[in-house]
Amino acid sequence: MLPWHDIDFALLDMDGTILDRYFDDYFWEEHVPKRYAMGKKISYEKARRKLLAAYKAEEKTLNWTDVDYWSNRLGLDIVAMKEEIRDQVRIHPGVETFLQFLRDQQKAVILVTNAHPKTVKIKLEQTLLLPYFDTVLCSSDVGLPKEEIGFWREAESVLQFNKARSVLVDDNEDVLLAAHTFGIKHLLHKHHASSRAPKEAAGIFPALDYFTQLLP
Repeated sequence: MLPWHDIDFALLDMDGTILDRYFDDYFWEEHVPKRYAMGKKISYEKARRKLLAAYKAEEKTLNWTDVDYWSNRLGLDIVAMKEEIRDQVRIHPGVETFLQFLRDQQKAVILVTNAHPKTVKIKLEQTLLLPYFDTVLCSSDVGLPKEEIGFWREAESVLQFNKARSVLVDDNEDVLLAAHTFGIKHLLHKHHASSRAPKEAAGIFPALDYFTQLLP
């Protein structure tokens, strides 16, 4: 249970945190390799191995989630491909109830994500969650991924949040470590980021399984 009387700002990640990461896992690990294999006339298995290695090399960089970068590199219209299956985007259980609670309590609700703005637009339009957020900040707006402490320094400057009176919920421990070093007081690790993946083992930060756990 969080001390909500000491919290004014709720900083929430998108993919894997408020949204089921299964969509992204399926999209990048199955949907894109299938289309890439067809275009290059190679086997799905070969395409998948090649793309997973390419993704891995760009982790923790802005390119990792840059749909324009991958469109150019792979010769595919990544945004159009996401639009094709946008109806498969799912919200984690309890998220809408939690967001409404934050609005009722007059907390500042901020989406902080490594996702590209074009991806954010597709997903928030599909889920109808945009009205719950006061602000959306993407790592590309800052020029650094959330795994970098510099992201949080810039975010504080842009968003004017008080890190001593803020909570950050994220499914990525590297992001939480950077935020911890920066000084955000309340940090929660969203477990079970994908509904189709095994539950994660306990980590450094307090685990959150369902957002209803945060409701008084």
